[in-house]
Amino acid sequence: MVSHYCLIGVLVPLSLLIAQATATTDGAPLARPNCPNNCGNLTIPYPFGVKENCYLNSSFFINCTHDESREPQIVPYWGNSGIIVSNISLEEAELQILQFVAKDCYNQLGNQTYNNNPWFSVPPFTISQAKNKFIAVGCDTIAIFQGYRAFPNNQESYLAGCMSLCDSLDSIEYQDSCSGIGCCQTNIPSGLQNLTVTLSSTYNHTKLVGDLTNCSYAFLVEETQFKFSNSSFQQLESITELPAVLNWAIGEDPDPCNKAQKRKDFACKANSKCVNLVGRSAGYICQCLQGYHGNPYLPDGCEDIDECMITSPCSGTCINVPGNYTCGCPQGYRGDGMKNGTGCTKENPIQSKNRSLLPILSLSIGVGLLVLLVASSWPIYWGIKKRKYIKLKEKYFKENGGLLLQQQLASYHGVESVETTKIFTAEELEKATDNYHESRVLGEGGYGIVYKGILADKKVVAIKKSKVGVPTQKEQFVNEVIILSQINHRNVVRLLGCCLETPVPLLVYEYITNGTLFDCIHGKKGEGSSLAWELRLKIAAETAGALAYLHSSTSTPIIHRDVKAMNILLDDNYAAKVSDFGASRLVPMDQTQVTTLVQGTLGYLDPEYFHSNQLTQKSDVYSFGVVLVELLTSKVALSFDRPESERNLASFFVCSMEENGLNRIWDDELFGEGNIETLKSVANLAKRCVKLKGEERPTMKEVASELEGIRIMAKHPWESSNIFPEETVHLLGSPSNTYAVDVRGNSGSSTGATNGYDSMQVQMLMPYDDGR
Repeated sequence: MVSHYCLIGVLVPLSLLIAQATATTDGAPLARPNCPNNCGNLTIPYPFGVKENCYLNSSFFINCTHDESREPQIVPYWGNSGIIVSNISLEEAELQILQFVAKDCYNQLGNQTYNNNPWFSVPPFTISQAKNKFIAVGCDTIAIFQGYRAFPNNQESYLAGCMSLCDSLDSIEYQDSCSGIGCCQTNIPSGLQNLTVTLSSTYNHTKLVGDLTNCSYAFLVEETQFKFSNSSFQQLESITELPAVLNWAIGEDPDPCNKAQKRKDFACKANSKCVNLVGRSAGYICQCLQGYHGNPYLPDGCEDIDECMITSPCSGTCINVPGNYTCGCPQGYRGDGMKNGTGCTKENPIQSKNRSLLPILSLSIGVGLLVLLVASSWPIYWGIKKRKYIKLKEKYFKENGGLLLQQQLASYHGVESVETTKIFTAEELEKATDNYHESRVLGEGGYGIVYKGILADKKVVAIKKSKVGVPTQKEQFVNEVIILSQINHRNVVRLLGCCLETPVPLLVYEYITNGTLFDCIHGKKGEGSSLAWELRLKIAAETAGALAYLHSSTSTPIIHRDVKAMNILLDDNYAAKVSDFGASRLVPMDQTQVTTLVQGTLGYLDPEYFHSNQLTQKSDVYSFGVVLVELLTSKVALSFDRPESERNLASFFVCSMEENGLNRIWDDELFGEGNIETLKSVANLAKRCVKLKGEERPTMKEVASELEGIRIMAKHPWESSNIFPEETVHLLGSPSNTYAVDVRGNSGSSTGATNGYDSMQVQMLMPYDDGR
């Protein structure tokens, strides 16, 4: 619908409304780089914008549209609301828009001939209380508006209005105010986010005389854009929209500046300040500091105003400085150099000479005193700094669990491996890692980043730096130190020491050169498998032996809780090294299970542990069984790139064996006629390890023993003979009932591991489907 406007002096034309949007920053940029700064005649400063990446968020999107029904035809709409924007003010954080006029008309018989009840909604912005009025024009008019006020936690309905009466147009001929005769007005509340206008009549205009009084009008309007007179009736006949003002702000928090300044997305940039606006319920705006101008929301912020070029404030020499200026007098003159001050007056030659020597003398004395002060205070400064550094290291020591670690280590007095654990200084490890340079990163996981370090004695180590803010970080760190300090096994990664003097705790391990079993099985960046079957069988047997040692041979049994291919490292000789004990648990000798929150890695996690929260040694058996299946198939434990029935490797493997389809899943490149029986033996063992019920799984000690037997049979193929039939049956295991396992989660086949020193710990929150 085309908008019409009255003559100048009563209402403001559309062309003038849009022209008000000219920039006020004297050439300083308004829009973001490479973004349009106007739509037709409307200037659009950031945070507003007309296309993606040009506005702060969707609330500041200006939809620049070609509309042939309007003049001009390039129309700036606010987002997808259909509301036209006629002006944007950065300084006052206001948006001028055009709003429909409500109209209610009757004929001489009192029959209604026209009626509309316009409404609009503007969240998260609000309707300006200070700039707008609600006005009704008519001689038999009841005008009502209704809306909702926005508060941080709720909304409040608001209803108000006014009544306008008159006998005829003659009765309002001399009225110059909107006082109830022919026109009434009322204020609106602050924080209003929508508005609905309704009009009604007491007598349906039947007691009035004249065609011009047969219609009533009501509208929200910017107060300065409407002045009532008896000609308003005729003018409003052809008007459909009038200007109103919205308040906008960044964010929706109460007390916003205190909170916003701590956020990474704080909108106020260089040389600007955050302002909480009085009378507004939420949000903040940015303003340039005094002496600066421009757009405070742009990346470069506000620019310095060169007062010397713009206003020439000095009678003498003007020097521009950031945010201000200074005035001076030429040599031989004195005064403040300002036009509105004392200016510059000429002084006699003797005074001038003495005055020129005074700065030199003052400077010499000042420099001497400064040198003396620095020389005397330097030792004090370094003493204070050293004490602060010592206190800071003590603070970190406590925060990183130093006291807890001391208590735990004291309880293991007499254990040689624990007592020889070295405490490294922060300086030693900074030097070893080239100040934790990114080129030294070996991997990254849920609890930290692992760096390659070279100690002063040229020994290469792996240093795990825990992440700041990881939950239970202190307990995880102390737990891993205590557990690793007690372990002395050739197939378990060795802990060399730790450091507690840094903001985050550090662990120092022996450096394992060949990466993780995961990388060797699945390859890096598509390289493919690189391990022969005999080597895989050796790694499996060594890993099983290390886990059996943890379960049965330590003073207190240890459950690893995160056995997987990424936590098995390989040295130069491809010897297995079990790593990452951050999630491990010590089990008291008189207990067989521990109740704990579920932790583990998707695809390896024991379904029974997931259901019951009861952690047992059989949970490690299940996870190791998945590793065996990986070794047999060269497939990752969980992949959403595979069909749904094949996503969980353990489930797919068991189903394939039950359907006599093992040949469909094993790695054809690994097996031939010579090792097919070994394959079947390991497959049967893996199938028993991944049974749903823990009581039906073998112990880790039994698994290790069977794998050693299978290795011997592979080297000395006497298993096909009947010389030792009972032993052969025992080594190969016996068939038993199996169940499909389907543990699903939001994990794909990513290889983003930590080189085996750390891994992402996943807390399971989804239901379990056993596939039956």
